[in-house]
Amino acid sequence: MKIAFTTSDNIHVNAHFGSAKAIDVYEISDEGYKFLETLSFGGELKEDGNEDKLVPKLQALEDCTIVYVTAIGGSAAARLIKKGVTPVKARSEQDEIKDVLERLVQTLKGSPPPWLRKALQQKDRNFEDELEEDAAV
Repeated sequence: MKIAFTTSDNIHVNAHFGSAKAIDVYEISDEGYKFLETLSFGGELKEDGNEDKLVPKLQALEDCTIVYVTAIGGSAAARLIKKGVTPVKARSEQDEIKDVLERLVQTLKGSPPPWLRKALQQKDRNFEDELEEDAAV
């Protein structure tokens, strides 16, 4: 599955979702993780309530299961959840992406907590729904 992190330095989870200029994306499984890409966003990204700036981010994250943020507005969170992406607030801006990934790998090896099982099931269900819709056309 793909996991995303809002970041200003590619090391820490230290950016607000709406104002993040970069989002790092990783592939993760119970065997480990690998870096895939950094999504870059330009333009006016101030925390100003302007919802239009969210559209490119929402589209870019559609195939992610989780996005880690330092903060996120209610509207943006709702829109992500509607797309099957679970926003998760980092413990602090000092959280390092690699530490979060290592904890997730260990969690996936064991018994994932209910919120993670739900996120994984939601992604699977969305993919199956899309396959059914494609087959019906």
